[in-house]
Amino acid sequence: MMKLALIPSYEPDEELLSLLLQLSDAGFGRIVVDDGSAADAQALYAQMAPGTILLKHDKNRGKGCALKTGLTYIRDHCPADAVVVTLDADGQHRVPDAVRCAEAAADHPDSLILGCRTFEGQVPLRSRFGNTVTRTVYRLSSGASVSDTQTGLRAFRTSLIPFLLSVAGERYEYEMNVLLECPKRNIPLREVPIATVYRQGNTGSHFRTFRDSYRIYREILHFAGSSFLGFLVDYGLYSLLVTLTATWGAFSVPFSNVAARTVSATVNYAVNRKLVFHSRESVMRTGSQYFLLAACILCGNTFLLSWLVDDLGVNRFSAKLVTEATFFTLSWLFQRLVIFRKRKART
Repeated sequence: MMKLALIPSYEPDEELLSLLLQLSDAGFGRIVVDDGSAADAQALYAQMAPGTILLKHDKNRGKGCALKTGLTYIRDHCPADAVVVTLDADGQHRVPDAVRCAEAAADHPDSLILGCRTFEGQVPLRSRFGNTVTRTVYRLSSGASVSDTQTGLRAFRTSLIPFLLSVAGERYEYEMNVLLECPKRNIPLREVPIATVYRQGNTGSHFRTFRDSYRIYREILHFAGSSFLGFLVDYGLYSLLVTLTATWGAFSVPFSNVAARTVSATVNYAVNRKLVFHSRESVMRTGSQYFLLAACILCGNTFLLSWLVDDLGVNRFSAKLVTEATFFTLSWLFQRLVIFRKRKART
């Protein structure tokens, strides 16, 4: 089976030449995408191992675009049953690890293989902290567990290329978007332990901490923002109604809660479907599932809220906060994993 190495490259150094020689010795076909490097880099590209295919962008378009350019070339020019391994150009990935990832992809053609670093030894604090935060947020938002969400060493069969080309993103956020989409498309994620290599404290990285971090977390932040908007509508309307119906006795709290939840659920569904998940599934299916979920949560929500207020004597406003915190995670995960989850990869 043919093995192909796909390397997005921007302002590379001598490490790229060494990596390409090792990949050639290991039997990999090599595709390098020059993502708009300056003129000084062209002399280095001219020294690449013979047989390396060089694709060029006329300007820097981002890692996601470079990967998609390479994937499109592979789709159009390479065998349909090949294995593709993506690597970074800065020397942080070892060829023996790439070989093991390629072997795992050959054995599991339906899966995306992740070369996951162990983060042992001298790891820059920024990298260790960033991966810990991203790993935690990813697990909460997707329901899947990945030990190294930021790895660029990934392997897959060419049958996954149509899916990979359909994922949104042009820069560093693209790789995170792939991980977010895989659970929704029922594409298994399999991990292969690899060495943790950082050259000179990772100073060769072109990752821009704040701008690229926002791009990586953007979808997750949109989801959290949508949930927070729903909470504001719910809590605001509840507070207004419970004040206006204070003379209704025990009926005040459940009435106010049901009315507020109905309005906020409608707002939350519309925002999630259009702006967060960009769902193309039918409104009938997703809407019916969403409002069934909302009804179930509403029953539990109303019961817990009434119990806290009427039986335990908790302040009405504090009780609402406790109740919402209790049911937030359940609603969040069910929407991502069930309601708006795409059933399969589109090929």
